[in-house]
Amino acid sequence: MLILQTSMDFTDHQGASPGATDWVDITQDKIDAFAELTGDDHWIHVDTERAASEQPDGRTIAHGLFLLALAPRLQRQLFRIERRGAGLNYGYEKVRFTAPVPCGAFVRLRQEVIAAEPRDGGVRVELKSTFEIQGQDRPALVAHGILLIAGAG
Repeated sequence: MLILQTSMDFTDHQGASPGATDWVDITQDKIDAFAELTGDDHWIHVDTERAASEQPDGRTIAHGLFLLALAPRLQRQLFRIERRGAGLNYGYEKVRFTAPVPCGAFVRLRQEVIAAEPRDGGVRVELKSTFEIQGQDRPALVAHGILLIAGAG
């Protein structure tokens, strides 16, 4: 885990990777809860009987946006800022869903600090986020995200 005193300390870690998180199981209950929350109830996500007969491996698959939404929670295992102000998800330059995540799979997040530059008393941090699937070479998702983190208030 990367422990930073302030958000400005990200500038000393450009190009560094704080590693990978623990593996997280992608259960049907989690997929169903995300479908209920977002209204994305396409059968490939929620209909286990149809998936059993029509999906290549017979399982439903997780929503790509569900995986992306796990990033804030999981990145807490990768870095911590001791003295900080408000943080904002400023958006994503690029997001690619590169492989499906079947129900029952395990995923983890790996991040790299692409860039960090001072901005209005805080720092603008660019992170490459890669969601890996246990036992597979191809990642599920690769995203280039941007955080704005204020200095300690």
